[in-house]
Amino acid sequence: MLVGSASGFLVLAGLYFTAWLVGPVFLALIIVIAISPVQSWLRRRGWPGWLTTLVLVVLVVGLLLLFALVIVVSIARLAALLPQYADRADDLLQSLAGSLGQFGVDPGQLQQAVSSIDPAKLVAVIGAFLAGLSGAVSSLVFLLCLLLFLSVESGGMDERLAAVAGDRPNLERALRSFARGTRTYLVVTTVFGLIVGVLDGAALAVIGVPLPVLWGALSFLTNFIPNVGFIIGLVPPALLALLSGGVSEMLLVIGVYCVLNFVIQSLIQPRFVGDSVGLAMTTTFLALIFWAWLLGPLGALLAIPLTLLVKALLVDVDPTARWAIALAGSLERKPSAPRQDRRRPSAEAGRSTARAATPQA
Repeated sequence: MLVGSASGFLVLAGLYFTAWLVGPVFLALIIVIAISPVQSWLRRRGWPGWLTTLVLVVLVVGLLLLFALVIVVSIARLAALLPQYADRADDLLQSLAGSLGQFGVDPGQLQQAVSSIDPAKLVAVIGAFLAGLSGAVSSLVFLLCLLLFLSVESGGMDERLAAVAGDRPNLERALRSFARGTRTYLVVTTVFGLIVGVLDGAALAVIGVPLPVLWGALSFLTNFIPNVGFIIGLVPPALLALLSGGVSEMLLVIGVYCVLNFVIQSLIQPRFVGDSVGLAMTTTFLALIFWAWLLGPLGALLAIPLTLLVKALLVDVDPTARWAIALAGSLERKPSAPRQDRRRPSAEAGRSTARAATPQA
């Protein structure tokens, strides 16, 4: 146990210090897994392998560039918009300080806390973030290379898995199960993320909150973060609504987000995901915290696929470790039909015995 714990600690430390590499590599792997059925379909239509790889890589990178452009432009507009609400923020903070003072809070401490909150600092942070986006170009090139290489290698993945199945059949089944579960999760989450993003952005535009496109894109991204993604996507537009329209507008934004996200993400989306993930809610929440700590924001976005990969490599390949699925996985409700079927033979046997006994009597 000590040797295993020490080895696990060293592995986690290595992942922590190489998060800049592990995160993009796994993101590229997940993208290739998601688009591999499209690539296979194009090859069955007679397209050459190099052309299908090139088309898919160009499409994926184009979508990433478009999404990044929307985010960068929107954040730049937000940085230019925030100074206009500086006076409004000061008034709100002073009003909050007065309200808390009625409950016996020391006015001196409140004044010190209010003076420490400077909206200009937030603008400076956003400016630094925008300046740091220039380094994202190298990461995008690195991601492009990974997508290109992995897309080329994905063409022979069936043959590779067939070769693995000769020696490790459990590993082959676990990897195929991981790919299917990840693909289903990504497709369903992407579709519902688009629905949530469009509805949230449209609602914010109707309410009058600035930059509804940015907040809709944020809702789409946070839909990939289990359990707490809704809260992360709600806080920025709610605060901006407070600055622009007051408490009533902020409460309206919170109410609209709660209704839309609760109905779509909590009631409708789980029915379509089904048992493809097979993880309990507590497991997904702990996995979110763990991967966000280990790999940063990218780990939070990819928490579910990363957990599925660890489950496939450590649990699904070992028949003696199936107890972990019972503890950390979601419960499957089995139908009651088999129990009724088991009762039918005894009932039929009883009626047959009665029919057989009647002539003898």
